Amino acid sequence: MAKGKNTGELYRNRRRLRTAALLVAAAALFAGCGEETPSYTQQGMEAVRALDYAGALDCFRQAQDAGEDEQLICRGMGIAYLGQTKYEDAVSWLEAALKAGGSSAQDIDFDINYYLATAYYKAGRPQDAIRAYDAILALRPREKNAYYLRGLVKLSGGSFEEAQTDFGQAVALDSRDYDQMIRIYMALEEYGYKDAGLVYLQSALTENEKSISDYDMGRICYYMGDYDNARDYLTRLKPATDYGAALYLGRTYEALGDYNYASGIYADYTQNDQSKAEIYNQLGLCRMKMGEYEEALTAFQAAMNIEDNGMMQTLKFNEIVTYEYMRDYKTAAALMSSYLQSYPDDAAAKREYAFLQTR
Repeated sequence: MAKGKNTGELYRNRRRLRTAALLVAAAALFAGCGEETPSYTQQGMEAVRALDYAGALDCFRQAQDAGEDEQLICRGMGIAYLGQTKYEDAVSWLEAALKAGGSSAQDIDFDINYYLATAYYKAGRPQDAIRAYDAILALRPREKNAYYLRGLVKLSGGSFEEAQTDFGQAVALDSRDYDQMIRIYMALEEYGYKDAGLVYLQSALTENEKSISDYDMGRICYYMGDYDNARDYLTRLKPATDYGAALYLGRTYEALGDYNYASGIYADYTQNDQSKAEIYNQLGLCRMKMGEYEEALTAFQAAMNIEDNGMMQTLKFNEIVTYEYMRDYKTAAALMSSYLQSYPDDAAAKREYAFLQTR
């Protein structure tokens, strides 16, 4: 690993990617129609879920030859190209998917617009992304997620006041959506408006003081940097069996610098539930901090073996970092080469790969 490089930066540089990741995560993948024999389109979507974008494109081409649903094919092609970071191709196919629909807007059209907004944003066309969210809100004015995501795009473009208006609309539609308030705080913090973000968290505590749960109180205190109170609220729960309690109590102890205790919380949880990739990832990060690289590697790889874990990019990157710390540069370089085939737009990974090739 490059000397002097902060470990936290190598652990996925989450802040740099958070806005794009949130945008991509906004739209949910639709399953097929439940046929006994999967159609080519369904097989293509399964390949997308497995991050096999080239295989997905082959399936969608076969779907075209078989005369399957044009709109679903175009949608699938767009999502696959989005996964390959070929954003203009994604835009073309997703626009075609909208045109292939009927004259009246259906649920799938809203779904396509979410993906299209992501493709526009990633292609460097933020105004087009905003217009895609405008189209959603014109027909669904209570679509809080569209307000939130439109606010993210505006914030990333430097329009703080306009972003705040959208965030305010999203919160007004559901003042008890604490997940959304936390996301807003994280976005504002990322772009240098931490104090503005804290207002949302403080409002959540003040306005819902009598109804908020210990879990929500604990994690909001965590994000506000009030780790002592976060610990007190979260320890009232059962972190050995409660996923949210284990995750945030562990993170709280990490923030307090007690990686040994934090790793114990995560490890205890995995004795009861082996399905939560984020717990294994945090356990791996703690082991890294403690210099226990073999144990860290075991944790990251256990998470990668969880089907549909939702954080494969992060886990693969952390696995590579672990091999670097173990001074196994050959393995790290081979894994980084494979990583960049799946995530070619990761500039930080490209720089790290260039370094690894010199070892």
